[in-house]
Amino acid sequence: MSQDSAESSPSSSRDWFFPSPSFIHSTSNSPQSPNYPRKFSTIPRHSRSSPTDSKPPKTSTFRSVSSSGSAAYGDQKYGRGRRRIELIRRSEKTAKQEKEGPVLEQKRVVSKAVSGVKTAIGEMGIRVFGQRVKIRWQMASYIAILFTAFGSLVHKNFSLHNQVIDLQDQISTMTIRLQACNTSDTFDTISILQESDHLSSKGLKILALTVSIALLSMPLFVFKYIDYISKFRSSYNCSEMVSLNKQLEYRVDVLLSVHPYAKALALLVATLMLICLGGLALFGVTDDSLADCLWLSWTYVADSGNHANSEGMGPRLVSVSISFGGMLIFAMMLGLVSEAISEKLDSLRKGRSEVVEQNHTLILGWSDKLGSLLNQLAIANESLGGGIVVVMAERDKEEMELDIAKMEFDFRGTSVICRSGSPLILADLKKVSVSKARAIVVLADDGNADQSDARALRTVLSLTGVKEGLRGHIVVELSDLDNEVLVKLVGGELVETVVAHDVIGRLMIQCARQPGLAQIWEDILGFENCEFYIKRWPQLDGMQFEDVLISFPDAIPCGVKVASRGGKIILNPEDSYVLQEGDEVLVIAEDDDTYAPGALPMVNGASFMHIARPARKPQKILLCGWRRDVDDMIVVLDAFLAPGSELWMFNEVVESERERKLIDGGLDLSRLVNITLVHREGNAVIRRHLESLPLESFDSILILADESVEDSAIQADSRSLATLLLIRDIQAKRLPYREAMVTRGQRGSFSRGSWIGEMQQASDRSVIISEILDPRTKNLLSMSKISDYVLSNELVSMALAMVAEDRQINDVLEELFAEEGNELHIRLAELYLHEGEELSFYEIILRARLKREIIIGYRLANAERAVINPPNKNERRRWSVKDVFVVISEKE
Repeated sequence: MSQDSAESSPSSSRDWFFPSPSFIHSTSNSPQSPNYPRKFSTIPRHSRSSPTDSKPPKTSTFRSVSSSGSAAYGDQKYGRGRRRIELIRRSEKTAKQEKEGPVLEQKRVVSKAVSGVKTAIGEMGIRVFGQRVKIRWQMASYIAILFTAFGSLVHKNFSLHNQVIDLQDQISTMTIRLQACNTSDTFDTISILQESDHLSSKGLKILALTVSIALLSMPLFVFKYIDYISKFRSSYNCSEMVSLNKQLEYRVDVLLSVHPYAKALALLVATLMLICLGGLALFGVTDDSLADCLWLSWTYVADSGNHANSEGMGPRLVSVSISFGGMLIFAMMLGLVSEAISEKLDSLRKGRSEVVEQNHTLILGWSDKLGSLLNQLAIANESLGGGIVVVMAERDKEEMELDIAKMEFDFRGTSVICRSGSPLILADLKKVSVSKARAIVVLADDGNADQSDARALRTVLSLTGVKEGLRGHIVVELSDLDNEVLVKLVGGELVETVVAHDVIGRLMIQCARQPGLAQIWEDILGFENCEFYIKRWPQLDGMQFEDVLISFPDAIPCGVKVASRGGKIILNPEDSYVLQEGDEVLVIAEDDDTYAPGALPMVNGASFMHIARPARKPQKILLCGWRRDVDDMIVVLDAFLAPGSELWMFNEVVESERERKLIDGGLDLSRLVNITLVHREGNAVIRRHLESLPLESFDSILILADESVEDSAIQADSRSLATLLLIRDIQAKRLPYREAMVTRGQRGSFSRGSWIGEMQQASDRSVIISEILDPRTKNLLSMSKISDYVLSNELVSMALAMVAEDRQINDVLEELFAEEGNELHIRLAELYLHEGEELSFYEIILRARLKREIIIGYRLANAERAVINPPNKNERRRWSVKDVFVVISEKE
């Protein structure tokens, strides 16, 4: 076949893919392709008759050779390969020119923008004094233009990359078609495409490596630029003291302080940036895909040992850099986690966590009464298997827990939870679940009474301001009786008050008149023995109170809570009172679940005893010390003592100043009808001053915690203890004369071994009642037996615990402590029975009802303690007139 016939054959199978010689010749003459004549020429005719070509003649159509001759390309198969390579390279060159054209244009735009920025910066330096604000906006604008141009360039590069990918897809399609036409050229086509892919991806990898390096170095340039701007501004304006660096540091510090999760978020962003930059860098130095490089970068960050398998200088350098960054990220993460754990543990240690409890007892404040209060609450909750007591004070949690652990008593299953906080802050109150507590006890601070009561008042205001409301009641301990009205005015019906000084003062007065009452009050106020309970019993409706008295085998009824009178509690009601629907019965029992009404027992009728009560005799009482509520004690003494009694007041207050203080406290000296005040000035801890007093002539001596040392319980107790020892020593030296006088008196009616005789002897020696603030000192004095009766703040703690458990008991205690109404008395057995008479306790109760009294216990002549709410009340036994009974009756 001739060359002309081959060129003129339009039906050749390759005419649609390879250009014809005429097309090549016409293209070579084109001014746009001057090199084409040198690269392409027709193949000699004799080359088609090569014996090595076993394919049909149509496969030898149009072969492109170099213009230097066909001798070096005699082989037809290699000739076809080279011709296709030249064609593909020419296509790639054209595509590359088309791709690089916009890139070069974009670079010229960027260079112009950069030169414009430099020119603008230079001009700004000249006009900085008059145009500071304008310069800042221009700089920001140029920086924005620069970043916009850079972003546009990156976007254009990725667009061109997409175009290259499209062209590669087209080439792949053409290659598939070529393989269909000539299967022998498969290997050559694949190698050509791989080479073209390699050439195109190489530029993309270089771009990725450049971008990663640029992004990595960008923070350095930004910091340098900020430092340059700061120095530039400070050089032209010396009055501006705060530099841009400091402003930036301040903003970062505020961000990290205000937002709690800013540190973790910054660490997450830094980790993602390290993974992305490391992935781009690995993509630039390795042959892996971008997704594989990102995953490999994450493995380097997570485990720094994974870079050991890297090969080559570039991959090793990049992997080591990523691993080093990963170690820094891990160190920062470890620091954040350690800091978070430390803060949480510190919060738990300092008691800042929230208490998730309900129906618990909340104690606000810290004082010496806390130990006794916790002990009483633990005893009260023992029948329930223990309870929850939460203590919140302005102390360290560890210190509170350590002090509570030193308390020598059994908590009996009760858990004590300590929290550090202020009761004046609502957030701290919510932290201890104040709205879900069944009782809230506000303790008075140790120290000045006015400051303590003022703080208690603010605490009550904070409690009433809780939005969720309060489920339980508030028990407030006050130091001054005058502040009680104000606290109740603020708290309303939620508040029950216990005035510590008033309680101690009234108990001291009652014990001075009847020394045996100290032990009785300890048994009734504490939860260790028997205490007051109020409960409704529907089966008792319609029954008279006389029958109710003997209806409880394990309790002693003392009063009725009348529903028709608004829930008022009536102590010692009349026998004819009939219980109505809704009425509740007040009893003295061991626990709230240990008693219940039973069937009426068979009790013999009571015979009336025509024995008159002994008339009250005038007494002579010495009051050592001075405290702020001494005027109230004088009023109570005037109500209790018989006419003609004397009250000697011995303290360091000047007599004229003493009367002024009494009048300022509200005492009207002209209204004192039963007692006469005798003033003596002196120091109770100086023996010479005490010896000037007729100590052997006093019936009772009350040693008060002096107001001058009330801020310190230890100092007050030390002063009271010194006074007690001095008085005892002086009395011991004057006792023979006193005992001789007593022998001639009325002492012979009682034997020296009986309890009444002991009380009489104690009265002859002047019964000493000491006020001790610290319960530990009270225990020491009780064991040493150097004082007859010791009253301490432990009784106040008992009263607080009882009112916290049931707020209704506060009304009962107030009546028993008041000057009017009912009170506790110790009666001689001869008022109810004859010597050796055999009676049951129920029969004695009915005899006492003839005098409108309720007997709640007794003390045998040879016993050390009284028995309150005795068992086996219907059991008959033989009694002695030396025995005594504890009764509730109206004040004499």
